[in-house]
Amino acid sequence: MSSESIRSQPAGTVVEGDPYRLDPAAVKEPPTTWLKSVKFFGPGLIVSASIVGAGELITATALGAQAGFILLWLVIFSTLVKVAVQVEMARYSIVTGQGGMEGYAKVPPRFGKIGWVFIMWALLALAKLIQTGGLIGGMAAALSILFPIGSGPLEATSVSIWAVVVTIIAIISLYSNRYTLIERVAVFLTMTFVAVTLVIALGLPLTEYAYTGADLASGLSLQLPVGAIGVAIAMFGLTGIGSEEITAYTYWCLEKGYARWAGPNDGSVDYKRRVKGWTAVMQRDAVASWVIYTISTMSFYIMGAAVLHPQGLVPQGNDMILVLSETYSSTLGDWGRILFLVGALAVLGSTIWAGIASWSRSWANALSILGVFDWTNATKRNNWMRFFIVALPILWLLTFLWISAPFIMILIGGIAGGIFLAGVGVAAWYLRRKEVPADLRGGKFSSVALSVSVIAILLLGVYSATSATGLFSIG
Repeated sequence: MSSESIRSQPAGTVVEGDPYRLDPAAVKEPPTTWLKSVKFFGPGLIVSASIVGAGELITATALGAQAGFILLWLVIFSTLVKVAVQVEMARYSIVTGQGGMEGYAKVPPRFGKIGWVFIMWALLALAKLIQTGGLIGGMAAALSILFPIGSGPLEATSVSIWAVVVTIIAIISLYSNRYTLIERVAVFLTMTFVAVTLVIALGLPLTEYAYTGADLASGLSLQLPVGAIGVAIAMFGLTGIGSEEITAYTYWCLEKGYARWAGPNDGSVDYKRRVKGWTAVMQRDAVASWVIYTISTMSFYIMGAAVLHPQGLVPQGNDMILVLSETYSSTLGDWGRILFLVGALAVLGSTIWAGIASWSRSWANALSILGVFDWTNATKRNNWMRFFIVALPILWLLTFLWISAPFIMILIGGIAGGIFLAGVGVAAWYLRRKEVPADLRGGKFSSVALSVSVIAILLLGVYSATSATGLFSIG
């Protein structure tokens, strides 16, 4: 296909050909405004679907229940500060046409074909087998509350049956491995849970759990009581974009077409203009994603602060879903309970949907780096991704049926993710300096933002590692 014919296609067309191969004939001029860029959004919406899951539904609500409105501002800070690392990893992918795993393998010190960040990812991936099993369990729990099968709500038989059903549906629906399908379903689920959480959060002032403008103002006053430091650290680690979403974002940017449309680096002025243009589109996509998952996370936090905190309730795990659904039922009637559970299903379902597709790419890329297959062979690459689309959900299901404790499973993955996020931050800094030409790195703002982000993430990683081993903790 010629360069001219590609440029003449409708603006919303997804990339043609292999998105992991930079072809001079596939270049496309980037849009220059926000309005025109919206047509090319997508990677961030998939990431939003992955981010807003059990971590937000359960953890953000529990943190609001524990701390009240006082730490609402921290939701904004904890989600925003990590975006700089996300953007820099995606910039690396647009410039090189390589995914995050290939970048991690380059960070020294290296051991043969891989670097220490790659090894950290491998350890994270094993821990995430446990966490993502908890996500399947969480969705099965919500379904068992709505439609109990074989036993009462949240009883073992009902939850186990629904866990199997969720796994089968996920595998069948994702097996085609088409980017357009993944993006469209992720967008639908994301818009669903955003709408539901906003309706519930904004509707609370009309109920007995009303909150006021003064409550919101107190939550945005940048206060950090000494007794809430531990909660604040937990919120920073468990809300917003995590290490696995940052990794996945590099692949979604490639599959959307940002790198292929920029083309291979021929050193020309036109190439640099295209790279900067598509990087700007990516940055707008990342900002839009941040707005979406921050609003949803704030909504969950407000639910906990307004509904549970005054009652002194801080339910854990699936009990959070049950308590809130029963609370809304008693306050708003059965429609309130159903509305909340629909939102919960959209949240958990979107995380599973996007998570399976994301992990299939990083696992497949990891094997290619180890020499199992040639990543540039599109057929083999797609077959290995499909293998993991089938294998990973089955492993997640088995871990859930074995452990059957979603909250603990999610916590294990969260701790591992917090530690690995430090490695991702270092990788982003290294790759920006070594793999991205100086004139394509962005200005001083990008450098300062990345520095602040990496420092904050490193501190979180140190805390996560020491608290996990019992060496240090803050109450």
